[in-house]
Amino acid sequence: MTEKTLTFQAAMEELELILGKLDSEEVNIDSLTVDLQRASELIEWCRSRLETTRVEVERIVTDLEES
Repeated sequence: MTEKTLTFQAAMEELELILGKLDSEEVNIDSLTVDLQRASELIEWCRSRLETTRVEVERIVTDLEES
């Protein structure tokens, strides 16, 4: 899934999968850094999406209050 088509729900699901791998008793050392890097990217993307949504909601509420 490309970042352009990524949804918040899909990002959270992918993060949960990565967390599951990291929590398992048999962590794959060969893919550990790749998984951690991807998790970092997803977390950053989710934070950005949450901030964008917060700003949009505040704008909508302000517009409603002013009308």
